[in-house]
Amino acid sequence: MEIGFFLLPKEKVSYLTTSATMKDALEKLEACHYSAIPIIDEEGKYIGTLSEGDILWKLRGTAGLTFENMHEIPVISIKKRIYNECVAIGALMDDMLTLAADQNFVPVVDDDRVFLGIIRRKDIIEYYTRNITD
Repeated sequence: MEIGFFLLPKEKVSYLTTSATMKDALEKLEACHYSAIPIIDEEGKYIGTLSEGDILWKLRGTAGLTFENMHEIPVISIKKRIYNECVAIGALMDDMLTLAADQNFVPVVDDDRVFLGIIRRKDIIEYYTRNITD
């Protein structure tokens, strides 16, 4: 089965752009209750995922950085400890299983790496649970 069936489209997904700040990221993560969030560039291309852990490590590792001045830190400058792989919209569900083991969601892109949305790990697990055969 193609993954497009499970796609949560970009319009329904919270994401950050490369122009966002660390403060923007923290506020968006809090509002959407995500533990990680996709980042896209000005052309709409997926460039990575920022996690709560990435923000905490940046806060811990940057002398003088506080909640009051985190608006000065661009998200693009925050080191991502894990690179979340993305998949093309034409991929099959079997391609998703390995990725879903290590990621809360899998970003989905078109042939030009333009971000189309995500597939949640929960949806992948539910699909395989329904289709398990002995």
